[in-house]
Amino acid sequence: MELQSFYDVVESGIAELGVNPVDCRGENPGQWNLKKGETIVWIDLWMIEAENRAYYQVMSPIFPVPADESIKNALFANLLEINDTLFGVAFTVFQENIYIKVIREADGMDKAESLSLLLRVGNYADLYRAELSEKYGIVSAETSDDN
Repeated sequence: MELQSFYDVVESGIAELGVNPVDCRGENPGQWNLKKGETIVWIDLWMIEAENRAYYQVMSPIFPVPADESIKNALFANLLEINDTLFGVAFTVFQENIYIKVIREADGMDKAESLSLLLRVGNYADLYRAELSEKYGIVSAETSDDN
């Protein structure tokens, strides 16, 4: 399966934001990094050869998992409640950091859906980073552009 057609869909969605997708390309093909204020959004598109299927993922770092167990437990309970209200995205934990992300098969995705998922992750990240940081006294994640 050729990934270039999926890359074109993603880049046309990024271009709809008024951003040059070439400037957002990551180190490897199928990676893009966008930043607006404190919000970083990483886009990945990759192939799983064994499935002969491509996947599209959009994620944004929120903040590190708190070391304090009582804060962590309250936060995780709150994240589960929030997940129930989100549309097509969810909070997740990876390598001791909390992210908001969406992942889907790339097949059938068009520019509008690519852009919609990108905006959804970015908007939710903006909203909940601020809200949860204030509520739990947690400092936001590093704002590095590397994914």
